[in-house]
Amino acid sequence: MLEDDGTAAPPPPLPRRALGVLLGCATALPGALYLVAVGTALGPFLLWPRTRPDALRVLRAGARRLTALERVRRSVFFGDRFPDHYEASDQKVLRYLAVRCWTGLLCAVVIGLLGFGVVLAAVLVTGVVRDSLGWEELLTQVILGGVLLFLDVQGLYSLAALDARTARECFGPSERELLQRRIDELAASRAAVVRAVDAERRRIERDLHDGVQQRLVALGMLLGRARRSPDPERADALLRQAHDESRGVLDELREVAWRVYPSALDSLGLEEALGGVAERSGIPLRTRFEADAPLPRPVETAAYFVVSEAVTNASKHSAATAIEVRVALTGGRLAVRIEDNGRGGADPSGGGLAGLRGRVAALDGVLRVDSPPGGPTTILAELPCV
Repeated sequence: MLEDDGTAAPPPPLPRRALGVLLGCATALPGALYLVAVGTALGPFLLWPRTRPDALRVLRAGARRLTALERVRRSVFFGDRFPDHYEASDQKVLRYLAVRCWTGLLCAVVIGLLGFGVVLAAVLVTGVVRDSLGWEELLTQVILGGVLLFLDVQGLYSLAALDARTARECFGPSERELLQRRIDELAASRAAVVRAVDAERRRIERDLHDGVQQRLVALGMLLGRARRSPDPERADALLRQAHDESRGVLDELREVAWRVYPSALDSLGLEEALGGVAERSGIPLRTRFEADAPLPRPVETAAYFVVSEAVTNASKHSAATAIEVRVALTGGRLAVRIEDNGRGGADPSGGGLAGLRGRVAALDGVLRVDSPPGGPTTILAELPCV
């Protein structure tokens, strides 16, 4: 069982769990009687195709009431917590009730044998006190009783484990469902990462083609005009213009390189890399960095791109005048929060935010976007660091 903060909760006391096992033996009998009596009474209707749906509906309705009592028993005496909005299928409910009745009745038999063994042990002790047993007979009885006690306790433990496992499969997603859900999440996050990488590649190609390449062509034309100019003053002016253009090309190349991967992450860390984002931002940006422990490199990279993309989107579309970024490490999770005072209305399914969501999901993280019309816009990314 887990607490609200995700930590494991201690199991209930042993007497409480023992009482839950005894109660489970008692509730198994009504369930077995229900399946036998109602199943026998509805047998002819279950065999006829026209009445089968109504008969199954009646059988399942009673089975659900009995399994609801079992769910309460597991929650009260064993501390189990099940999803509130999960509803098991009718087939799972009937299968659980059948298994629960069988395990409960078998557990009652095992407990009865254990009680019978206690009575025999008392008789054996009485015989020892009265000196009516020989050493050979006493040794034989002790060895046989020890073996039977071990088998009895092992049987109780196995039946309790089976009861807990079948309850988890009925009242919550089964292990197979959880595994399938995990596979689907990994497949979706992989596809999102592939789309994000492809979009990033196209953006870099577009930046190089529409920006750097065009400016390099302009630079080459200026240098060519300077070489062909017969007027020294005109040539000098063209060379100065070419020099200014080369500086602009370098700045744009540096900007493209920063968007591909910031070298400051390797040399200075996430805090300094975010400082570079603040320096290049056209909107006043305030950064609060509250992560003292070292962060995994993939987490640092994802956090940087979340902040960089969010700031870029705010600069282009939000008409914001201030942005606040807070990075905090708490409980093994890095929380990255970006808030701007713009007009809001950001589309969480848009290209940029969808790419960020895929990048975060690839690390088993979560990205939330809150952008009501009129603002403010808040983007929160939570990234596990373990």
